[in-house]
Amino acid sequence: MTTTMLDMKEVITSLQNNGIRDKVRVIIGGVPITQEFADEIGADAWGKDAFDAVEKAKKLMEKPLEVA
Repeated sequence: MTTTMLDMKEVITSLQNNGIRDKVRVIIGGVPITQEFADEIGADAWGKDAFDAVEKAKKLMEKPLEVA
């Protein structure tokens, strides 16, 4: 685990605490990141590298956010 992994969870928690989590998508990534970790912290997607993250972002953008 890297120190940035802890920050990833903190960012998602901050988005939740400020009432804007449903208005943004969170994609995390890096060598130590797994789907399990992404699910655990509530990320919308993860990428094993930048190229993978771009593909995941494209797929996420196909579905509009449902913001009231």
